[in-house]
This record gives sequence, C-alpha cells and structure tokens, in this order.
Amino acid sequence: MKRLTAKEEEIMGFFWEKGPMFVKQLLGYYDEPKPHFNTLSTIVRGLEEKGFLNHHIYGNTYQYYASVTEEEYSKGTLKNVVAKYFNNSYLGAISSLVKEEEISVDELKRLIQEVEQVHSK
Repeated sequence: MKRLTAKEEEIMGFFWEKGPMFVKQLLGYYDEPKPHFNTLSTIVRGLEEKGFLNHHIYGNTYQYYASVTEEEYSKGTLKNVVAKYFNNSYLGAISSLVKEEEISVDELKRLIQEVEQVHSK
C-alpha cells in the first residue's frame, strides 16, 4: 500500500470520519485560514489516483468516498514501519518497545494471553 503525506492522511481522516462528500463540504471542515479549494481538489484527485478514494458523479461534480478503510491503511502502515525500521521483524519492534519502556511487562503479558487465546481456537 502506498504511503500518504501528512496532508493526505488529514484529508483521509475526514472521509473516514464523515463519509462521502464533495470537495466543497471537505473545505467546510477546515478552520481559518482554510486551504484553497483548488489545492484540496488536487490532493483529493491524487488520493483517488493512489486508490484511496473513489467517486460518484452528480451532474458536473464528484462526490468522493473512501475506498480504503482506516483499518486497512493502519495495517499497511504498520507493515511498512516494521519492514523499514525493524527488518521485517515484529519481534524486533516489540522488543524495541519493551526496551524503551513504551510497553510494560504487564501489557506484554496481556498481549501474550490474547495471542494464546486466538491460537487456541
């Protein structure tokens, strides 16, 4: 899955949270100073080219909607991080979290229990 820029992720967040919308509606969710309509329109079309959005045609305008769920994107992003920074080792990623004290021993034990429950079914 392709990676998104921070601005693209922000825009996708609106689609994941609010559902299908026109670019004009998307513009309404921004605080002042609002981005220019053409800028948003260009980014939205780019997201469609990358496969994250699709559209319905209403007259001479498009209503865009997410074609990738937030969960699908999150999973793909996690895979990219693990591949890039931990040599495709999920164990290495978790080990790093433990070493940096970002995850406690109790949380790690709960994680092990959850994994064991999933695999015992």
